[in-house]
Amino acid sequence: MSPSSWHYLDYAATSAIRPPQVAEAVNRFLTEVGATPGRGGHRLALEAGRIALGCRGAVARILGLGTDPSRVAFSPNATHALNTALSGVLRKGDTVVVTAYDHNAVLRPVHRLASARDIVVRMLSGDAGGELDLSEALRFLDGARLLVVNGASNVLGTCLPIRDLADLAHEAGSLVLVDAAQWGGHFEGGLADQGADLVAFTGHKALLGPQGIGGLWVREGVDIEPLCFGGTGGDSLRREMPGSMPDRLEAGSSNTPGMAGLMAGIAFLEKEGVGALHRREMELKARLREGLSSLPGVRVLSPPGADGVGIVTLISDRVDPPMLASRLDREWGVMVRHGLNCAPEVHRILGTTATGAVRLSLGWASTREDVDRAVEAVDALTAPSSVPVS
Repeated sequence: MSPSSWHYLDYAATSAIRPPQVAEAVNRFLTEVGATPGRGGHRLALEAGRIALGCRGAVARILGLGTDPSRVAFSPNATHALNTALSGVLRKGDTVVVTAYDHNAVLRPVHRLASARDIVVRMLSGDAGGELDLSEALRFLDGARLLVVNGASNVLGTCLPIRDLADLAHEAGSLVLVDAAQWGGHFEGGLADQGADLVAFTGHKALLGPQGIGGLWVREGVDIEPLCFGGTGGDSLRREMPGSMPDRLEAGSSNTPGMAGLMAGIAFLEKEGVGALHRREMELKARLREGLSSLPGVRVLSPPGADGVGIVTLISDRVDPPMLASRLDREWGVMVRHGLNCAPEVHRILGTTATGAVRLSLGWASTREDVDRAVEAVDALTAPSSVPVS
C-alpha cells in the first residue's frame, strides 16, 4: 500500500504528517548552523542563540504565556516538563490535586512523590462525559499546594474548564500546572490569562514540531527547584544552578534542531490561523463521530459537542481493539491507536481497562476522505460477516 493511500488518524500520538517547512528548518539548522546556544561567541553559536530565543517567543505567543520568552525552558518532551514541575514545586508533606483524566506523565510522578516525599495525592473523580464536579474540586483544594489540570483528554478529546479551576485553586492558595500536551496548537493562546502558573507542552503533536522538543513555562514569582543539574553556558564558577530562567531548568546542551523545527511548525499554524484550523477539525470530528455512531455494534466513547480536540474513541461489540486497529491499517490504510493511551483512570470510568479502546484522532492535514474511509473501514470490519466465528 503506497503512502498516497494512507489515512493517518493518529495525530494525538504525534503529527507524523508535518508541513514541509518543519523538515526544511531542521535540515537548514543542521547544515548551515549546527552550533549550541550559549556555548561560544562566534557567529554560529550566536545564530543558534537567536533560533532558541525565537522559538521561546513563538511558544509563548501561541500558548498565550506572556511577553517574556525567558520564562520558557526547553526539555525533551512534556513528560520531562511535568516531572520537572511536580518535583520542583512539591515539598515534603505537600498536597497535590490531580484528576482522573490525567496522563501517566502526571500519575506516575505523583505516585513516586507520594512514596518519596510523603506527598498527599487527591484525585478528582470525573465522569464519562469529560466533566468535573467543581464543588468536589473546591473541597479537595483545601490546603493543597498544587492543582494539575489536563488541558485536553487524550482519550475523550474533551477539555476541562481551566479558568474556573484556576480561580478555585488560587482562592485556596494553590498553584496551577496545566498539562497542555493535547491542548497546544488546537486553541488560540490565553493560558496565562486563564490562570496557569506553570504550563508543560510538547512540540511534536498539534504544534507540528519534531519529536524530542517540549518544555515548561513558569510564571514570574513561582519558585521551582531544578530536576537536572549541570552546565548552562554561564555562571560556571558557582556550584548551584542559576536562579534565573531559563538557565535554572536547562542543564546541558539543548535540542536546537528541534527548536528550529518547532518554530517553523508554529509559524505555519500562525499563518494558517489556529482558530480556522480548529474549526475545520471540529467539522471533521462531527462528521467522523456521526458516521461511527451510526454503525451497529460500535460504541463511541467520546461525548458529542463542538468543544475539545479532534479525538473520537470507540469500542466494538464484535472486534477487540488490537485486532480492529491492526486490520484498519493492514487492509484499509487507516492508521489509529488502540490501548489505554497511558490514561488508565479514564478507562476505569469508561469500564474499558480490560480491553482498551480504539482512538481516531484528527489533525491539521486531515480530510473528508480520511474520515469517510475510516467510517467505511470500521463498518466493514465490525459487520457480522467480517468477524471470524470462533
